[in-house]
Amino acid sequence: MANTDSVNVRVLSLNCWGIRYLSKHCPQRYAMIGDMLCREEHDIVLLQEVWSEKDYLSLKKKLACCHPHSHYFKSGVIGSGLAIFSKHRIHDTFLFRYSLNGYPYMAHHGDWFGGKAVGMAVLSIGSLTTNVYVTHLHAEYCRDKDSYLPHRVVQAWELQQFIRHTSAGADVVILGGDLNMHPQDLGNRLLRSYTGLKDSYLETAKFDGCEDGITLIADNPFINKKELCPFEKGIRIDYILFKGSPKTDIYCDFMSTTNGSVPDHPFPYSDHEALTAGFRLETHTPTETGSDRQPKNQDSAAVMSSVKVAELVDIVTEARTEVKVGLHCAERMRYTATRTGVMGLALLFLELAIAAVPWLALGAEQPFPRTSFYLLAALCFAILLTTFLLYIFYTMELKSLQGAEDQMRLAVGSLQEKLRGFPLAQPHSTQRRPPEGHEPSAFDPEE
Repeated sequence: MANTDSVNVRVLSLNCWGIRYLSKHCPQRYAMIGDMLCREEHDIVLLQEVWSEKDYLSLKKKLACCHPHSHYFKSGVIGSGLAIFSKHRIHDTFLFRYSLNGYPYMAHHGDWFGGKAVGMAVLSIGSLTTNVYVTHLHAEYCRDKDSYLPHRVVQAWELQQFIRHTSAGADVVILGGDLNMHPQDLGNRLLRSYTGLKDSYLETAKFDGCEDGITLIADNPFINKKELCPFEKGIRIDYILFKGSPKTDIYCDFMSTTNGSVPDHPFPYSDHEALTAGFRLETHTPTETGSDRQPKNQDSAAVMSSVKVAELVDIVTEARTEVKVGLHCAERMRYTATRTGVMGLALLFLELAIAAVPWLALGAEQPFPRTSFYLLAALCFAILLTTFLLYIFYTMELKSLQGAEDQMRLAVGSLQEKLRGFPLAQPHSTQRRPPEGHEPSAFDPEE
């Protein structure tokens, strides 16, 4: 037997689309978001794309009464855009910036300048230590020809590593944000399978909101419907994920999303829909007779664990394949930059040779206009500088991709070795199953 204490927690996640001077109706929408947060009084608020610190400070001032604790995560050239507001005290924060984040010359996408990252905050909810994560992964832009897929897979890989290695002592883990991935995309499966995080939309007992939980809906006036093709109704790319611990069970009692329009306002809060999840945290206090929660069926537990590990092996192998595709592309682009640089250098030497002709001819006049030489020299130096910077960038990209691929290779080997160690049928096995309600992760020592 065990005593159970219950705590209710409401969490909101919203991509604010807060690009000053570019996003439509930005000041008005921030005012609407602030009013909504004051009215709803969530326990934890996770915001993305709050690109201006001034907008964060404005929200902080407005929410001082209902959310006295907050933190803004700074990163990159224009910031990570990540912010957290909380009713509960924030004890510690940390920001991890992803090693890959698009390309600087794709300025019209802007992801590289944002410094995409994951922010962590450690909260105390009653007696429970809660690790809260907020993140925003690289956008997809084109599903048919997604040149950013290797980067996003590496981001998902680094995200799951960060969560696993920082949440070991947490009673509750909550992740919210714009993952820019469909529910069955590779990065999403990799994240949830490795960490054991559960999807609020799939786990909730009650849902109220957009059909299929989509968060980028075609009816939103800020959305270009052509960008949603072939998904006519919209896509689900924003999530609130969660998991408990051996000490604490967590249940999603309800979940809701906004529906595009806002009553008494001419436009919605953002181009994304806001997600709200209501969690119930149940803490078990063991008694003398209930301190050892014996498994009911050790064989079925071992079989289920082996199935999960086998599935994880397939997912990580698929991720390795995608990273290798990115490696080949990066190698090809670095080779192109090198070849272009060599051509620019050869052109510069040719120009210097032509310029040296009059000097070698003892005072003969230069047959070419001086302006042409200056323009050609400027072109040569521009080519050399650009290709040099691109060579450095692609070398850094290669190293990041190679590092992720090496980590995945080691992980696959470890998982396969672990899979071989599972007993096929041992009725008298002494293996111990994790407590009920706690989903085993791939690296639980009990498995």
